[in-house]
Amino acid sequence: MHEHGPSGAHELSVTIVGGLHADARKATVARLLADVPGSVVLHHDLATAVAGTVVRTVSDATGILSAGEAPLVNDCACCALREDLVPELRRLAGAGLTRLAIVELWDSVEPKAMAEVVTAGGLTVTGVITAVAPALLLPYLGNGDDLAEGGLAAAATDQRTVADTFARQLEYATVLALVDSPEADDEDRELLAQLHPTARQVPVSGGHPGDLAGPPDASGLSPLASAALAGFDVESAAAAQHPACALLPAEADAHGVSTLVWHRRRPFHPERLYEALEDLTCAAARSRGRFWLADHPDTLLHWDAAGGALCVESVGPWLASLPDAAWDMVEPVRRAAAALDWHPEHGDCCQHLVFTSPGLDRDGLEQLLESCLLTDAEYAGGRTAWKRLPPAFDTLLEV
Repeated sequence: MHEHGPSGAHELSVTIVGGLHADARKATVARLLADVPGSVVLHHDLATAVAGTVVRTVSDATGILSAGEAPLVNDCACCALREDLVPELRRLAGAGLTRLAIVELWDSVEPKAMAEVVTAGGLTVTGVITAVAPALLLPYLGNGDDLAEGGLAAAATDQRTVADTFARQLEYATVLALVDSPEADDEDRELLAQLHPTARQVPVSGGHPGDLAGPPDASGLSPLASAALAGFDVESAAAAQHPACALLPAEADAHGVSTLVWHRRRPFHPERLYEALEDLTCAAARSRGRFWLADHPDTLLHWDAAGGALCVESVGPWLASLPDAAWDMVEPVRRAAAALDWHPEHGDCCQHLVFTSPGLDRDGLEQLLESCLLTDAEYAGGRTAWKRLPPAFDTLLEV
């Protein structure tokens, strides 16, 4: 149920703006405040978390309207943000004076969790935007440092890196706000397009508050404001990121940037793949997808690499491994994704990995991947023999 203000007031729209590119994020927020009358920005500053509180500010185009503090919850700044965000948005909705609430996320906060919190709180998320400075794209994707090293950790237990955090911020958003600079070139822009080909890219102009970033649409809104109010589906966004049915990039090759989509129907030999992990992880600026390991033939495994670091995790069984009765419990979008790619013998079990990078050695990468698959003789042994192969991944998977 949505909160409504006095008769004739706008229902509150909520747009989430995030990203580790702080200057680009702030420019995007300023642009939205200038372009959408009756908009405010709500920001929780997690930099003060070490002192035990999170500072919340509400501002409009003229400056700060109110400020307050939210205490940490379980020593977790992100938890404090979650607890404080919805009541504050409801307060704005109840007053009926605000058309658009822009939730500006602190640097390393990821939009997925916040979009889901706001939606679960009965409010309407109309846009999720990640602000990007294209010239910084490759440096951030290549940065394997822990967030804590740069003072960007959201909790004492936060073990994320700059690269993997930025990749998720980028790939979850349906809109990318581009704050360009003379340092950005065609390679940077092409890398962005290949990493997230389905995103709507909107330039953020500089200049004065009255200047629109591009011509207004039929409603008189700037392209950025229109994108912020266009609508957002939390369930579809989650499905697009889920390893079993992720909307992965397609084959591409332009301006020195390549995307290799590698799809095979034979499982990996655990030892040979393990030995190749470092070379595979460093072969591309970004790689992700799902893969199939011979000694864990029923388990769908997630591949997620950026900044020279790889995260491998189990995300449950392949659908082919489930009894028919269990299929009703599976999300329709996942059943549909599996049906599109169903193999008569192996069902949805497969390798589907995508590598995107400038200067990608496509041939070398394909040869290395192929060498990690089971040989004809190993494959012929069948699942009983596969399960007896050396369990090289058990420590990674904590089996």
